[in-house]
Amino acid sequence: MGLDQGNAQFGVFSGKRVLITGHTGFKGAWLTAWLQHLGAEVTGVGLDPVTEPSLHTVMALGSSIRDIRLDIRDFNALTKIVEETRPDFVFHLAAQAIVSRSFTDPLYTFETNVVGSINLLESIRQAGKPTQVVMVTSDKAYSNQEWVWGYRESDRLGGHDPYSGSKAAAEMGIASYVDSFFGSNSGIRIGIARAGNVIGGGDWSADRIVPDAVRSWRSAKQLVVRNSRSTRPWQHVLEPLSGYLTLASRLASDPAIGGEAFNFGPEIPEGRSVADLVMRLERGLPGLTWTDRTEPHDLKEAGLLQLNCEKARSLLGWRSVLSFDDTVDITCDWYSRFFADEASALRITRDQIERYTDLRSQAG
Repeated sequence: MGLDQGNAQFGVFSGKRVLITGHTGFKGAWLTAWLQHLGAEVTGVGLDPVTEPSLHTVMALGSSIRDIRLDIRDFNALTKIVEETRPDFVFHLAAQAIVSRSFTDPLYTFETNVVGSINLLESIRQAGKPTQVVMVTSDKAYSNQEWVWGYRESDRLGGHDPYSGSKAAAEMGIASYVDSFFGSNSGIRIGIARAGNVIGGGDWSADRIVPDAVRSWRSAKQLVVRNSRSTRPWQHVLEPLSGYLTLASRLASDPAIGGEAFNFGPEIPEGRSVADLVMRLERGLPGLTWTDRTEPHDLKEAGLLQLNCEKARSLLGWRSVLSFDDTVDITCDWYSRFFADEASALRITRDQIERYTDLRSQAG
């Protein structure tokens, strides 16, 4: 049932050529699995997975797609792939996405997130083929004022840390390409997606709270939490991915939304602190223990961050459907099932995609 309902909602992708940058990453692997499930012909370009294990590897995605290792900072190589693929849809997820790494390697962060984004857009411009492009940036692109209401797409962009600054700078570059080259008559339609903090099964990234919690749980060691009071718009990875798919499908049918940015996040009351998340993880990962970090650190991070997603609701008909508890339960379920049978990663992932698709259909 889930696959039929998913095809009804996102049938536009069946049989289409889809290019995903960053397909070896956490979100990229989930998106690759979903698009395969929908019958798309997927080409992925990205670096080797940076974690061991990685979701891309345990699902063996490389055997069922065109799997290309490529650094998006390499303009000539990227241009060749775009020209060969001639994609109908492009999802740009490739990024240096770890905030802590942006402090230790800011140059790489800016090169990947800014220059990499422009390389892709220029490759698409030179190819000249009509296509729908979703450029994924981040909710961290907003100039964070630590206020209690959610940021709207019209709010000022900025960044107090290299990661946030790189995402804001990338958006300025994207906007300039839209205004200069990708008008309504170009056939190339660009949508910008800003998502909140995502969690879900199969994430083994460094310095992220859920992977850190899973590693502590598996090793029976206490989890040390850096900023337990920080509030984030936590959401399951399938929520923003459904937003990206919705945006791409609407770009194909509605030129008016080309060049627009959209927030994809949970309902504002669902914003929870890191401590809330860890306490909920304790229920799904029995035996997990944790403590606050006592020694000071010098990473400047947002303390309070929420998104207003009314624009996506009104113009795209999109909204989140999972509660905070559902989000954590599904995440813990993935890891529990995986460690019981590590060969079943793809089956678990597809099962959760189908269950989520059913929930979206039931929610209308």
